Amino acid sequence: MSPPLNSRPPQRRFSSDNVTGVAPEIMAAIVAANNDTAPSYGADAASARLEALFADLFECQVRVFPVVSGTAANALALACLTPSWGTIYCHDTAHIVVDECGAPEFFAGGARLETLAGANGRLVAADLDAALAAAGAGNVHHMQPAAVSITQASELGTVYRLAEVAAIAEVCRRHAVRLHMDGSRFANALAWLGGSPADLTWRVGVEALSFGATKNGALAAEAVVFFDPLLAATFAYRQKRGGHLLAKTRFISAQLEAYLKDDLWLRHARHANDMAARFVAGLKPLKGVQLLYPVEGNEIFLRLPAAAFAALQAAGFAADPWDETGLVRFVTAFDTDPADLDALLAALAGALGGALGGSA
Repeated sequence: MSPPLNSRPPQRRFSSDNVTGVAPEIMAAIVAANNDTAPSYGADAASARLEALFADLFECQVRVFPVVSGTAANALALACLTPSWGTIYCHDTAHIVVDECGAPEFFAGGARLETLAGANGRLVAADLDAALAAAGAGNVHHMQPAAVSITQASELGTVYRLAEVAAIAEVCRRHAVRLHMDGSRFANALAWLGGSPADLTWRVGVEALSFGATKNGALAAEAVVFFDPLLAATFAYRQKRGGHLLAKTRFISAQLEAYLKDDLWLRHARHANDMAARFVAGLKPLKGVQLLYPVEGNEIFLRLPAAAFAALQAAGFAADPWDETGLVRFVTAFDTDPADLDALLAALAGALGGALGGSA
């Protein structure tokens, strides 16, 4: 027999926010959706309620499509914004170029991803402007600039400020390209920035959003949100043709409803962010650890001695070795237990010889 949801073993995995279980409120919604039959392929009552829920959340008319993965959300959204001869611009650490196995290019029928550098995982409007100006728009011999995708919060755990998004959006308008936001950790970004979901998206020029839930307590649920409904005209066909229209869509929609109810999504994100801040505060007295990027969400990147990382693993703590230079990613989550985090800090102090006096 499975243990009750509230009596899971202590969380000792800090490698990702995908390793968690499902929030009890969301699991209860899945169980409730299982109590009866319902029309298939998104014709159920829960799916029908989504657009009103998201319209209320974002304070504008939207088109919303539930999917089961962030890769599907990103690839299908970008396919609606980009012709097969188009180029999508993104940061060189973006999930769409590093971790999605060519899905955006595949679903857009041959579009190309063009990467740009930028400090702390964020694109810079001036650099994007220069790249778009040099792209050969209108030249039949060149791939045509079509879309820009920014990641909020970024893959390095940092958050675009509203002015930064607005500046990127202005560049996009000037060059007649579309702006997409990969929001797999949108909740964490909003919890850190404050303001409203509308402030962080369409009010500063975002046209399509991949709205994440899986990393923040859902089983498998993301939503593609179009702030210009006309941009969604081909989405349903692409979703079906790509194998992402589920017969029992109600089980995704039920998760999204529970996720939004009573601000569960923001409460989860605030807890994850608070645990990341607690971790960073605990690092300050330790010597031999280097914090690589500002911590503005729930991801922490540290450069650790190899022996210290091995000692953490031996003590039962999982983190994500990011590269071969000793860079390690730690991720806190909606259900991170402060006691487990404190145990991680104690183990790290022990792995570093208990040395004090350095700076994180």
